[in-house]
Amino acid sequence: VQLVESGGGLVQSGGSLRLSCAASGSIFSINAMAWYRQAPGKRRELVAAITSAGSIDYADFVKGRFTISRDNAKNTDYLEMNSLKPEDTAVYFCHAVDSVVGKDYWGQGTQVTVSS
Repeated sequence: VQLVESGGGLVQSGGSLRLSCAASGSIFSINAMAWYRQAPGKRRELVAAITSAGSIDYADFVKGRFTISRDNAKNTDYLEMNSLKPEDTAVYFCHAVDSVVGKDYWGQGTQVTVSS
């Protein structure tokens, strides 16, 4: 399974970005996808997650601002980010879980920078 993120960039505080994560390969048994982020000098942290059944979970620090969604037909996961803050600056990673084979996968990451 390969995950390719896109959509990162530089935005001013209060702005918006939409990240995409395109999955390819043996994706038929992926049952959960998520977005994580890692700021310099900090641990990687969960931002949002969505299961194939449609269950969604958000970190408290993005609730009301970020929206995760999934287009099964396109095998693509999205993270819509609104009201961005400088503290949202980080590398954002796409993550997928295949519980059938017991593996998980990471994308290469996309940089999001929010200027004040």
